[in-house]
Amino acid sequence: MMYVMGILGFIFGFIFGQLVLIFFLREKTKDELLNDRSLKYTYGLANWIIAGLMSYAFASIYNLYFS
Repeated sequence: MMYVMGILGFIFGFIFGQLVLIFFLREKTKDELLNDRSLKYTYGLANWIIAGLMSYAFASIYNLYFS
């Protein structure tokens, strides 16, 4: 069950990361988003970090309360 919580946390974290990206990148034009490589690396990596942290948090919370 711990793996299931980790996977659910990763999925919800990825969705939350996408919502954060929408918030931070809402003022960028389409050309800036397609051509600026620094945006790709900075915000792309941030999304994966958020997903990993949420996965860890879900697994830790499950372990704390249900194990």
